Amino acid sequence: MEKKSVKAKSVGSKTATGKSGRSYPDLHDHLKALDRAGLLITVDRPINKDTEMHPLVRWQFRGGIPEAERKAFLFTNVTDSKGKKYDMPVVVGALAASREIYRMGIGCDLDKIGATWMKAIANPIAPNVVENAPCQEIVIKGKDLEKHGLNEIPVPISTPGWDNGPYTTLSQYITKDPDSGIQNMGCYRGQVKSPTRIGMNPSLELRPGIYVHWEKAKARGQKLPAALILGAPPCVTFTSMQKLPENLDELNVAGGLVGSAINVVKCKTVDLMVPAEAEIVIEGFIDTEWLEPEGPFGESHGHMNLQEFNAFMDITCITRRKNAILTSIISQVKPSEASLMLRIAMEPMYLDHLRRSLGIQCVKKVSMHEPLTNLRKVIVLIMERNSPPTEIWRALNGMATFHRAAGKYIIAVNDDIDPDNPDALFWAMSYRANPDLDLEIMRHKDPGHGPRSKRNDGQDAAVLIDATLKENFPPISLPKKEYMERAKLIWEELGLPKLKPEAPWFGYSLGEWGEEFEKQAELAVKGDYFETGKKIAKLRRKDVRMNTEVRDVPKAGKKS
Repeated sequence: MEKKSVKAKSVGSKTATGKSGRSYPDLHDHLKALDRAGLLITVDRPINKDTEMHPLVRWQFRGGIPEAERKAFLFTNVTDSKGKKYDMPVVVGALAASREIYRMGIGCDLDKIGATWMKAIANPIAPNVVENAPCQEIVIKGKDLEKHGLNEIPVPISTPGWDNGPYTTLSQYITKDPDSGIQNMGCYRGQVKSPTRIGMNPSLELRPGIYVHWEKAKARGQKLPAALILGAPPCVTFTSMQKLPENLDELNVAGGLVGSAINVVKCKTVDLMVPAEAEIVIEGFIDTEWLEPEGPFGESHGHMNLQEFNAFMDITCITRRKNAILTSIISQVKPSEASLMLRIAMEPMYLDHLRRSLGIQCVKKVSMHEPLTNLRKVIVLIMERNSPPTEIWRALNGMATFHRAAGKYIIAVNDDIDPDNPDALFWAMSYRANPDLDLEIMRHKDPGHGPRSKRNDGQDAAVLIDATLKENFPPISLPKKEYMERAKLIWEELGLPKLKPEAPWFGYSLGEWGEEFEKQAELAVKGDYFETGKKIAKLRRKDVRMNTEVRDVPKAGKKS
């Protein structure tokens, strides 16, 4: 086992921080920032990675804790079920336990995240190659891997009681296209199988870049060189979760995200470049001839993935920092850390597809439903009021065909509907959509990621619903905004429990509201409603319907 102390020395231009050769935060900087902000809980008591760690953190996703109150957990005293004590801390929730944590990691205001992603994708920055790097302070290879391989890395069990072993959940695989030489980085789970072997799930359902590389290597009769990153600067981790074109190197986009080149270093045993400030790098070759059973494992679609044959990687080298921290994320049933990372990154990309690629400018926002549905199954399109019907249906169909797994239920609404409020969605579908006129079914759709039903030969379908307003409606029957706001101040003055307003929390016009109605409402709140009573009296008329209906009512003095 080779150990050495190294400073990251830049081969290219020197960046802003000088000493570290970088102008972007690494994971350690990020954790310090979270700690200062009160968003990091450090747990020093012993925690069993196999039975306690993920269940403990998951409680803040399944225990009714508001998102704004979720935090990252740093475990400094990690053990396993056999009593082994690890010298490496594990952090969970440090990337996206909440939007605030994600925002701090990406380094911009929350309302600018979408624009920041689009700018990064449009303006990638090539990495800066360094000769030495923090991620190679410790190098383990050869016979040392049997004693100091994966068995020394405290990979947690994500779903105790169901998973058949530890799986890396925030594992960023880097491979290279054998034809173009362009690297790809994607996040896929990895089952820990031995000190020198790890599973590799290339997500055959979604056909990511690594799957294309695997197929090309297989056609050549070669194994696929790969590097597995466990922990990296947040900008690198976030980019690995993004769905990008296969001709775009994610490390370049990570540079665009922070506005400066990402430091990279060449691996020790494979011809790949990896982030110099990574925590742990596992190098090796993915077999393209043989597959092994993998699973059961709790998947992101909220079910156990029982077992299937998948690829595996034989490890040739492990490099890491001296003070490495293993990063793990909460995935499986939504909401989760993984779903929040994907949602924040993918919503602006989906919107960009509709607005820029398809030219549908009346789409204001794309919202992916997070709890339980795995984001892609229920998608809401926020449309401008009075959008042309043809554009609404182009948007619905464009969303259903953009990604092979995107959109099983796609609903178009107006911007007065909160897409995160199921009650509001059902309300719009109940009163603004006529199933006979505003619903279409797109058949022969790939079911995508999740349990596959055998019905209909495994094919799925998509339901497209136009739940936008097609005509003027009366106002929402809640007090106007100014009266609700005044009442809120009184509520707070009385020391009542903190309010969490849910839209709609005040009334507003939907077009069917005339000047006379407005005058009468103004008179009412001034206490002058008798004036309205006088006007109403002048508008009396006989009700013809009453003359016909009273014949069915028993006459006075007679028994019915």
